[in-house]
Amino acid sequence: MVRVVGEDGSQLGVVPISEALGMARARELDLVEVAPQAKPPVCRIMDYGRYKYELSKRMRKARQKAHQAQIKEVKMGVKIGDHDFMVKVNQARGFLQKRDKVKFTIRFRGREIQHRDLGDDLLRRVVQELSQDATVEVPIRLEGRFLMLLLTPKSGN
Repeated sequence: MVRVVGEDGSQLGVVPISEALGMARARELDLVEVAPQAKPPVCRIMDYGRYKYELSKRMRKARQKAHQAQIKEVKMGVKIGDHDFMVKVNQARGFLQKRDKVKFTIRFRGREIQHRDLGDDLLRRVVQELSQDATVEVPIRLEGRFLMLLLTPKSGN
């Protein structure tokens, strides 16, 4: 015994499987089990080939709309000027508005590594400038001669 649902969504009742198959053949459609765990199991009369085609069409359209977030890197030095700093911040803002993640990297050259606090201040200033557009995913950390920070776009954009 199975519960049968018609092609228009109407309930056709609980009938034996052989009778449900006969109903589907009479309409030149397929009998598809949609809820095997239900008591009794639910079967639907439909054109299964058309259903699979429309499902694949929906999946393809969803894949086209999905944006793959990339990590864009913005590099700068410790001795960067104010104008250059703002250019880099505006560049990062553009990346964030396109839903990409932004990785800020500060390279220490020579003895600059002894003044890590200057790099920390610079990256804190970046976070402050971009607080409207981004959240910190990976906080400031030192990896060798590079000071790094990873920002992700805020979900409200």
